[in-house]
This record gives sequence, structure tokens and C-alpha cells, in this order.
Amino acid sequence: MTTPARPGSFTGATDNAASGGLFTDTLIDGIPDIIGADVAAAETAAAAAKISETNAATSAGTAASAVSTTGTNATNAANSATAAAGSATAAANSASGVGSDATAAANSAAAAATSATNASNSQSAAAASQTSAATSATSATGQANNAVTSASAAANSATAAASSASGITGSVTAAAASAAAALVSQNAAASSATSATASKNTATTQAGNSATSATASAGSATTATTQASNASGSATTAATQATKAQDYATKVNGVVPSTSDFSAKAQAVGGTGVTGATGAASEWAIKATAVDSSGENSAKSYAISGTAISAGSSKQWSLGGGNSFALATPVTGSGGSAEYSARYWADQAASSVANFDEKYYGNYASDALAENAHEAAGKTVTVGDLYYNTTVSAVKYCSVAPSGTGAPVGTWIAIAATDTSAFSTKGFATAMAIAL
Repeated sequence: MTTPARPGSFTGATDNAASGGLFTDTLIDGIPDIIGADVAAAETAAAAAKISETNAATSAGTAASAVSTTGTNATNAANSATAAAGSATAAANSASGVGSDATAAANSAAAAATSATNASNSQSAAAASQTSAATSATSATGQANNAVTSASAAANSATAAASSASGITGSVTAAAASAAAALVSQNAAASSATSATASKNTATTQAGNSATSATASAGSATTATTQASNASGSATTAATQATKAQDYATKVNGVVPSTSDFSAKAQAVGGTGVTGATGAASEWAIKATAVDSSGENSAKSYAISGTAISAGSSKQWSLGGGNSFALATPVTGSGGSAEYSARYWADQAASSVANFDEKYYGNYASDALAENAHEAAGKTVTVGDLYYNTTVSAVKYCSVAPSGTGAPVGTWIAIAATDTSAFSTKGFATAMAIAL
């Protein structure tokens, strides 16, 4: 076999040394190819393992980030819950702070007015600063012009001096004087230039101050506008609450708007939806006819009315029935089902006591003393009258009345308990009854 050696191929190995084969056996010559292929596969696997390791590290980082994110989300959820509780508290405070809105509105209005005044003052200061800057700039320009004029005059004086010196020998002194004057003028020009520079710098500073003042003025104006807007909103809220408060206090022509409530005045003295429906406090107190839609009556009616209350008023049950509160008139019902007042039954009880006094005389030592006392009270002794005889310690009853006052004593018999000792016992009596 004379085919060329080819790495990685087992069957393509050669046994020809001239063609790169190491051995004369084809199978043995293919071993280097197998080893090379295995090394390449191992290198590929190692690279893949490295990539897997990198991916694992990335996944671990992602997982840690996810855990961190979860913790953050939990914290955010807790913060949201806290914020929700704070919002609920703020809502309750807002609901309870309606009364404070009016005061806050007044304070905000005062603050807005103050801010507006400050803004106006700042604008005036800015305008004054701008005017000062313009004046300083004008002054600087004038000083610069003066410096140029002085310099020109100095040059002209120098020229004149030179001409005089060359033309007139006798004018040397005048030329020297003119030169000195020129020097003075030159110095004055330099001084004027310095003053102009200083004035220019002052003008620049004043312009900067003016811009700052203008910015501050604009800020104050913005703040004033915001405060005025806030004050307006607070005033509107306060006006709305004031109107609602007034409706809750005095409205009598229906419910308070946006509610199902009636005002305090309507509940007290009556109004649309209250009178004849649920009844006002004054109606429940004194109205003579039915107060509400169910036909209930007022406290006054239940207390003192006559026939207006079918079940009877307190006054009727105390004194008597009907509009005249008569003693013998039933409060309710008639005949056998008639019900009477407390006064009626008190009178009946008094009559019963009087009737009992007619029958029971009290305690006396003899029949004669009992009869005499009874007759002395203007009463008549009749059969069935009773008294307690203190001599025999027994109640006695009259079985035969005397014929008249002062007549011989009637017949009185003591009421004695029957001796039942000789009677049959209950068991014996029962047995006899059964036997018979």
C-alpha cells in the first residue's frame, strides 16, 4: 500500500517509509493517526468544558443578581406598604383638616401678597441697577472720549512747540512751557483712561448685579404666582366646605347636596323630606297628630291627649278615659273588656276598704263593746259582721243582729277551727273510696 500518510485517518495510513510510513503494517502505521485524533477530541472537550465553566459562573452571577433583585423587590414592597399606610394617614388627616383649610388659605393669601410685594421691590431694584449700569457706562464712555481729546491736545501742543523751537529761537521758554503743559495733559489723559477702565469695570459689575436682581425678581414672581394659585385653591376648598357646613346647619328644602343627610335645623324643626316622613325633633315632642308615615304620635300626645291615642295616653291611664278624663269612663274597650285608669281602681280599692270596715270592727273585749263602737260610728250591725274578741282570742261573727241601736246585744258566735284528729287519714280514706 503506497498511499500518502494523512493525520487523523486510520484507514488512509501508509506502510511505505518513503511516503511517511513508520512501519510496514498498515494497522500499526495508523496508530499515530488515532492518537492525534484523540488528542484533538480531548482539546475540543477541554475547550467545551471551559465554556461550560464560564457559563456556570455567569449563571451563578445571574442567580445571585436575581436573589439580590428579589430582596430589593421585597424591600420595595415593604416600602410601598409603609407608603400606603402613610397615604391612608395623610388621607385621614386631610379629611379631618377641612377646618384648617380656611386658615391655611388666609395664610397663603397673606404670603402671596408679601411675595408679590417682594417681587415688585426686586423688580424696582433691578430697574435701578440697570439705570446705574447705563449711567456708569455713559460716564466711562465720556471719560474715554476726554482721554482721547487730551491726548490729541498733547500731540498738537508738542508739534507746536517743535515748530516754535525751530522757527523762533526766542521762544525756547514758551516751548518748554508748552512741553510741560503737554506732559501734564498726557498724564491727565492716562489718568482719565484709568478712570474710564475703572468705570467700565464698575458698569460691568453693576450689569451683573442687575442680571442677578432680575433673576431673583423673576424667581420671586414665580413663587408669588405659585403661592397665589395655592391660596386660590385653598380658598375654593374652604368656600366649598363652608357652603357644606352651612347646608348641614340650616338647609330645610331637602337633603344636603351629594349626601342622603338632612340638616340639623330640618331634624330639629322640620323640612322637606323630614316633616310627615321621619319627623323632626319638635314634632316628636309636641305635635298633636301623627308624626311620621307609620302613624306614630308625639311624646306630648302619649302624655296628655284624650282620644287621639287609641291605646290611651298617660293622663288617661292616670285619671280616666275620654277627652274629659272621667273616672268612670274606660280608657280602652267597653263592657266586660273595658280597661280603667289607675284613679278608677284606687277609688275601687278605697271602696273595698270602706266596705271591709263595715264588716270587720277590729279588736274588742266583748260583743257589747264591739256593737257599741260600730253603732257610735254611725254604722249598723248586720248579720255576717266580724270582730276579734280579745277575751276568748277568737274571731266572732254576728249570726243574729240586734233589733236596733241600743237594743239588746245580738248573737255572736266564735269561729273555731274544726278538730280533724278523729277524721280518717288520707290513706285510709283513699282505700275506703277504692273499696267502695
